[in-house]
Order: sequence, then C-alpha cells, then structure tokens
Amino acid sequence: MAPPIAPPETFARAVAGLRSAAPRPEIVLEEVGAPKRLAPYAFALAASVLRDEDEVASGRLILLHDPAGHEAWQGTLRLVTYVTAELEVDLAADPLLPGVGWTWLTDALDAQDAAHRAIGGTITQTMSTRFGELAGPPAVGDIEIRASWTPVDDELGPHLLAWCALLASTAGLPPPGVTALPGRRPAGAA
Repeated sequence: MAPPIAPPETFARAVAGLRSAAPRPEIVLEEVGAPKRLAPYAFALAASVLRDEDEVASGRLILLHDPAGHEAWQGTLRLVTYVTAELEVDLAADPLLPGVGWTWLTDALDAQDAAHRAIGGTITQTMSTRFGELAGPPAVGDIEIRASWTPVDDELGPHLLAWCALLASTAGLPPPGVTALPGRRPAGAA
C-alpha cells in the first residue's frame, strides 16, 4: 500500500486557519466528512448554535481545493456554506428577509476583513403548518442560506469568524457582550 500523499501546502494552510479560529461559546463546531466528488481536496465543519442548551440554528462550511483552479471559482479554493434556523412566523413571512439574510453574510465577511470574490448564493424562506400526528405550533418559519465564495488567499481564520457571525445572526443571538432581556427573544429567534 502506498503511503498517503500529503495535501498541497495551500490546502493545509487553509485547513489550519479554519481549525485555529475560535467561535463564540454558543457555537459548537465539529469536523465532519467532506464531499469527495466536488474537488480533489475537501474539508468540512458542522456547527450547532445553542441558546439555553437548545439548538436554534445549524450549518455546514465546506472548504474545496482544486490545485488546477476553476474558472467559475476565480481561484483554487472555494468555501461553500449551508445555514438554517427556525424563525418566528412573522419574521419568516417578511418579504425583506432574503435581502437581510444576504447582508448577514456579506456584512460578516466585510467586518472580519475576509477578502473574497465570486460570491453567490440563495436565501430560502419557508412556512410550514403541521397536521395530524405531526400537529404542533400553528405555523413554523425557516430560513436557509446557501452560499459560496472564493477567498483571495489561504488564511481562512477570518472567513471562519465571518461564518460564525452569519450563524449568530441567523440564530438571532445578541452581539457578543450584549445580554438579551429576560422574556424577550432576539430577532430571528424561534
């Protein structure tokens, strides 16, 4: 059996950057299996956002690396994310929600100086009503954010912190250092 081939330096540095950044305490990260067919090298993290020990949002961040590059990526590295959270019904029904959700991502990248290009994605808002054996709350709203972007270099610590800020915004967490008032849920909270 041949010894494993070491990943390219660019990919190794990018993974190290993702592993080195520390999220806020409400965000729990774990390394998970990455898709094998999207690029020659891949790494993935899953996240759970907790409020009072309840999961209020979740997400996945996947790092793809193709040393040959991709024209659509405009580079050799690509970050792909999926974030989802349950929202209050009135917020989930707001027609402005998709635009707000997109700015959660772009503002987080800008705030962390996570330089990027070729960004794109979708924001999906859904409303569900449960019946019969699944009966529950009269209606439930959700937001899903799917996006990808190309970092301009392999220092990905700022990108991870931006992704964590996106998770926090989607979950309706107050900014770091701010405590929510008892009995009130932050915007985006279910």
